[in-house]
Amino acid sequence: MSNYRGLYIHVPFCVRKCPYCDFYSVAGAESLRADYAAAVARNLRHYHERFDTVYFGGGTPNLIAEHMGEILSAADIAPGAEITAECNPASADPDTLTAMRKAGVNRISVGVQSMQDNELKQLGRLHDSAQAEQLIISAQKAGFDNISADVMLGVPGQTAQSLSDTIERLAELPVQHISAYMLTLEPATPFGKSPPKDMADDEQMADLYALCRQLCEKHGFVQYEISNFAREGYQCRHNLKYWRDEEYLGIGAAAHSFYGGKRFAVPKDLRRFIAEPRQPVEITDDSPGDYDERVMMGLRLSEGIPEELYKPLEKALRLLPGEYYRLKNGRLSLTGKGFPVYNYIVSLLLAHKEDGL
Repeated sequence: MSNYRGLYIHVPFCVRKCPYCDFYSVAGAESLRADYAAAVARNLRHYHERFDTVYFGGGTPNLIAEHMGEILSAADIAPGAEITAECNPASADPDTLTAMRKAGVNRISVGVQSMQDNELKQLGRLHDSAQAEQLIISAQKAGFDNISADVMLGVPGQTAQSLSDTIERLAELPVQHISAYMLTLEPATPFGKSPPKDMADDEQMADLYALCRQLCEKHGFVQYEISNFAREGYQCRHNLKYWRDEEYLGIGAAAHSFYGGKRFAVPKDLRRFIAEPRQPVEITDDSPGDYDERVMMGLRLSEGIPEELYKPLEKALRLLPGEYYRLKNGRLSLTGKGFPVYNYIVSLLLAHKEDGL
């Protein structure tokens, strides 16, 4: 466990909203980007502590690449910190990458989603596979040696063959980390209101997930979390803080925090965030980090949870097929067959845990 907290910075700008995305962002709004960055820096100056991970999420963080140096200079960043920024192949170019590298960003997460042009069109993405490939190559040339790629599972029309081709092509590029997310229908999104045809059903999604795991492992991307695979030494240190229930500070409109023993969120209001001298927050949980939360977060990880956490669950484990979990070296973890039914397993275990906690 780190002695330092993580820092999350939400960048709520994008060129165009994707039809499946439920994260808070505003299309366009170029005139507000400099003021937004200044507001982020202003807020950071209120916190006199050191951070050893920083994550620019969004939205499309590369749209404020020219302001990242200003933001990072306002925070106390530990030597050797992991500093990540998400990048969209449709709006990032070599100059963008150079600006981010100069600012101090040393890890990028590329929103590839698929290396199949027809699937990218289904997702409403503005880039094609050639742009995604070129961005990854350009990132390496710009000095990035820690590059992650996002892949979407369950894209309408996706097949085992098309997913295999996507993973195989990424494995040939200078990519050290793959995040594979299942496409879900969020009610407030265009996809949620009008689901596309050919959506993968539960059985198809499970098959695609199993195939993704197999292919990632084949190419040296070891699974360390339900949706994340990395070459040795390239696990995302920032996201590990979330799953290990460590504290982090969130800055920006719609940013969430687990900080000072409380969970809180900033309202989804870009202009209000810019206008306020200090970001407004709403407490979402004044006693986080309880037993249930630590079990829920810990079981997302391949490393699982230690004995002191799984002891109260031993009787409940008898309700599960043995192929869903393993007990090894004093830890409980889920198997490849258990991860796809993670929600079911966690609900079952916590519903039947021993009393007295």
